[in-house]
Amino acid sequence: MSTFWDRVAWLYDLAERSNRTVNAAAAARVAELVPVEARVLDCAAGTGEFSLAAAKRAASVLCTDQSRPMLDRARKKAAKRGLTNIRFAQRDVTALSDPDGSFDAVIAANVLHLLPEPETAVRELWRVTAPGGRLLLPTYLQGKAGTAYGAMIKIYQGVGFHYEHAFTPETYRMFLEKLNLAPVALEVISGGVPEGIALLEKPL
Repeated sequence: MSTFWDRVAWLYDLAERSNRTVNAAAAARVAELVPVEARVLDCAAGTGEFSLAAAKRAASVLCTDQSRPMLDRARKKAAKRGLTNIRFAQRDVTALSDPDGSFDAVIAANVLHLLPEPETAVRELWRVTAPGGRLLLPTYLQGKAGTAYGAMIKIYQGVGFHYEHAFTPETYRMFLEKLNLAPVALEVISGGVPEGIALLEKPL
């Protein structure tokens, strides 16, 4: 059965260009926060921009998404860039098949605002983060978005898109802190649709 994200995979990168400055800065910043030679898991990766950025520092990257067409596009982009330390697999961000503590860095970018119960995903991502590892959660802050957001959202709404949460920096931090997993460090990248990059470090 075709999903919304299967249907829009072909235009995903085009739609993301309407917020290109923020998206590029967020991917670059997340890559900087990935430890050198880390084992990285990227969930709900879409067409793989965060995975591709992380692969420049990581020992290995597992790029995952529920949508096979999204992963197909990510695979082509990785091949075009000559990246050989990246693998691809279908995964559900709320029910991962990986063992506890499998990854030194876990990324889930721009997905939590889409989920009815994002806390389920965060706890699952935390489960597979290794002791001493980092959970990186870049998330669009629609609650702080300006009129520039309209271009991107209109493209998606035309094919059935909706989101569940319109986070602001304050409500996003509060959401994560209520989970009582670890102290939350939050950076905000300003722009058309601002991005909040949350970092949680797992104790050894």
